[in-house]
Amino acid sequence: MATKKTSSSGKSSAKTNVKRVATAVSKYDTSKSVRDNSEAIKGVVSATATSARRSGNKKQKTFFTVLLIILIIAILATLIYGYYSGWFDSVIGYGNRDYDSKTYSVAAIQNEQLSIHFMQLNNKSNGDSIYIKAGDTDILIDAGSEKASAKSIGDYIDRYCTDGILEYVIATHADEDHIAGFVGTTVAKGIFDRYECKNIIQFARTNKNTKVYQSYCEKRDAEKANGANVYTALQCYNNENGAKRIYELADGITMEILYQKYYETTTSNENDYSVCLRISQDYLEDGEIKTNHYMLLGDLEEDGEKSLVENNPDLPEVVLYKGGHHGSKTSGNTVLLDKIKPQIVCICCVAGSVEYTQALENTFPTQDFINRIAQYTDAVYATDVATVDKNSSGKYKNTGFDALNGDIVFACTNGEVSMYFSNNDTKLKDTEWFKQNRTCPQAWV
Repeated sequence: MATKKTSSSGKSSAKTNVKRVATAVSKYDTSKSVRDNSEAIKGVVSATATSARRSGNKKQKTFFTVLLIILIIAILATLIYGYYSGWFDSVIGYGNRDYDSKTYSVAAIQNEQLSIHFMQLNNKSNGDSIYIKAGDTDILIDAGSEKASAKSIGDYIDRYCTDGILEYVIATHADEDHIAGFVGTTVAKGIFDRYECKNIIQFARTNKNTKVYQSYCEKRDAEKANGANVYTALQCYNNENGAKRIYELADGITMEILYQKYYETTTSNENDYSVCLRISQDYLEDGEIKTNHYMLLGDLEEDGEKSLVENNPDLPEVVLYKGGHHGSKTSGNTVLLDKIKPQIVCICCVAGSVEYTQALENTFPTQDFINRIAQYTDAVYATDVATVDKNSSGKYKNTGFDALNGDIVFACTNGEVSMYFSNNDTKLKDTEWFKQNRTCPQAWV
């Protein structure tokens, strides 16, 4: 009698297929995260694919194929959500530059090839004033936040500028919290009166006609009469009338005025008139010339940032970014951050100050700004913090201020980055103010 041969078609019964998938699912540990269950998830997908392939009939095959598609879509959606929530930051890693955190030391900072100083302004008002020392060249960007700030700014600069000369002074835009210190008071001599300013670069347009702005113009014109060159950002970009787009500050260190359309286009948003600049620093590493870039954009907001990116498609990734508009919800937008991918962010602000708003979530630095920055770095620092109380009518009011990180100095010599802090080196996410007033983004957890 002939022996009956058994077919080896590779088909499985419905019971076997279901059991295969169920066994794979049982290995998923619900006490662990999705990320920690990656092997179990792979097993479920593999078991489902195998069951679809080995199904004994068309109906069974269709079921497992649909199940497999649903699983793949769910996994892709989870991965996308996880990426934007920062699940993979420990794997991908931030672009944070390794740097030494140091206690503030004038002597040590004086020995740096380049130092960028985000100064405390010693009052409870938000404002910008940034001093830069590149070799023997002294630069001041803005002089806020109040006219009386001129004394604090000048006293600070005098630690490093010993000849009374500022080679470059930049007024990014005409808001008081950026120009008041240029004017000063009868007691606090303004920056234009206190120093010989060789080159003044300012905003190309403004809607302002305030008393502070008028006084700024008078002081600027007096400095011009005494020999200062006065240029607009647009003249610099166009290399017109003696102005330059790129200035050499020291050996291997340059300052470039970047173009954005509001140098020529009127807007109701004064912040978008801001002068935008990049400082680049070359250094030698393993016989190859490399370059660090540092971006300072005044109070540029979303429309200005879009224009900046559109007109500068080759914007590089930067080591340092001055947080736009004191960390407002309208600055530091993804259109810019995706290009420059900052590694260190310094914010000139009085954190939590209710100077402009009663909505605590919109005080600087805002939750929106923090959420966006968190995708790129956790090395975020701020100069000051406000003391805020409620008055008898239930409204918030500023009653004082204190140092958060204090004076913040970014420095770089031969490619080695150092950070100096006059108060402490605590990252914003680890400060008590942040813990009490902001929600920590998943990327920072």
